Amino acid sequence: MQCILAVNGGSSSLKCGLYEPATDAAHLRYRFQLGNALGTPSLEITDGQGQELAQLQPDFSQIATSQRHLSALALVLDWIDAELPDVEILAVGHRVVHGGEQFSTPRRVDDALIDSLHQLSPLAPLHQPYNIELIQACRARLPGTAQLACFDTMFHVGQSALERRYAIPARFTADGIQRYGFHGLSYQYIQRQLARQGRGMGHSLICHFGSGASICAVRDGRSVASSMGFTALDGLPMGSRCGSIDPSVLLYLMRHYAMDIDMLEQMLNKQSGWLGVSGVSSDMLELHASDKPEAQEAIEMFCYRAALEIGRLSAAMQGLDRIVFTGGVGENDADIRARILQRLAWLGVALDPRANESGAMLISTPDSSIEVLVIPTHEGAMIAQHCHEMLGQPA
Repeated sequence: MQCILAVNGGSSSLKCGLYEPATDAAHLRYRFQLGNALGTPSLEITDGQGQELAQLQPDFSQIATSQRHLSALALVLDWIDAELPDVEILAVGHRVVHGGEQFSTPRRVDDALIDSLHQLSPLAPLHQPYNIELIQACRARLPGTAQLACFDTMFHVGQSALERRYAIPARFTADGIQRYGFHGLSYQYIQRQLARQGRGMGHSLICHFGSGASICAVRDGRSVASSMGFTALDGLPMGSRCGSIDPSVLLYLMRHYAMDIDMLEQMLNKQSGWLGVSGVSSDMLELHASDKPEAQEAIEMFCYRAALEIGRLSAAMQGLDRIVFTGGVGENDADIRARILQRLAWLGVALDPRANESGAMLISTPDSSIEVLVIPTHEGAMIAQHCHEMLGQPA
């Protein structure tokens, strides 16, 4: 069986999928998910229907933490070689967090592209180096196999200067300090699903809610604005990220708490958001299960800020036809959806509680001014589809 391998990795996790190429949408055949690589790692392997095939507990204790994602990739490829001898990997697609302003489409990997990705690393120092190392590892392990870089920022390239620019001296903007937006592969996948349903035009707000959360305004299939900015730290409060914050708070923390850059980075990315507010967890399920008022405060803060952001992004599009919920929380948390939509009744949003609770795709009532949908996202399938389209083009 000929398949495309999609690779999506970070410093502490790795998600891979083997997809059978198809004209409209790649079909998932095998999924590999490794979590907690910095602690006690576990690699779960399932088939395309979610049936567990293997659960591996690799010992990474003697491997440097910065190299564990590479060991996890080797483990995945070794398992494919041993257990799936009939699989031929046609191409490898990689999620790359940052493509800057210059990459608006996926790109074949070569040495020149690797150099460009290194130059963009300062814009995403927590993610980009791992993306590059995984690409290089696949090039070494699978020489001659086509490799494609798919950028999380590329869907947003083409937004107006009014949306992209910060009110800072122009020389800094010229150096690349601007809004980029992220979760682009997820948004592109959802937009393609909407187009297949005849909903591809008009004014859509896509809410990608997970431990990382953002919203994108899409008008007639193109990104107009998004909640994330220069980095994926901006916008909504997330699992452990603070979201938007007055910059003077950071100055205050440096002056009055003697916090240096590393301490600030750790606090803003790893100790804030739902975790920081609740003191309980960065996991929404655990917050729902907690009886602590701080946990409820974290949930309500997220819903409040999400509703505010929907208002802002609706103004950016000059209209709103539909809201789409996706991502782990967006797809599965009916309570979160209900809390947000209750705050949008003034826009004419009318929620169908029974449809919302049952997990239906359409969760708004027939008389709602705004259509509300729940559509599962699949970044790996989007990457695989890009690879399939690339294979049909001359190198």
